[in-house]
Amino acid sequence: MIDRLNHIAIAVPDLEAAAGQYRDVLGARVSEPQDLPQHGVTVIFVELPNTKIELLHPLGDDSPVAGFLERNATGGIHHVCYEVDDIIAARDHLAAKGARVLGDGEPRIGAHGKPVLFLHPKDFCGTLVELEQA
Repeated sequence: MIDRLNHIAIAVPDLEAAAGQYRDVLGARVSEPQDLPQHGVTVIFVELPNTKIELLHPLGDDSPVAGFLERNATGGIHHVCYEVDDIIAARDHLAAKGARVLGDGEPRIGAHGKPVLFLHPKDFCGTLVELEQA
């Protein structure tokens, strides 16, 4: 059901400093910041030949990433994102298998302009999983 790895998301306390590390130290191509108010984050994408790294920073105090950074002050891996061909079919398959879809279960538009869903980390080895329709 899952296809290629789309990105790994890293929550960071300082978005510009993190982007600078990837750009200036590692030599990666780094996007401009993008605010996603519907998800409560600002993102920067580090573009690699085979995938992306998504740097996440809270957009407002009620952001889920703010809570993550309270528990992990220096930041860390927040989630992994896999592509799926049909997000509704994937959601229905996962629900039938007992996996918990977070939120109301309806896909929302993610940072790439495509439908996304998040799966409960307790169902996937302690890892928050994002599914994105390819």
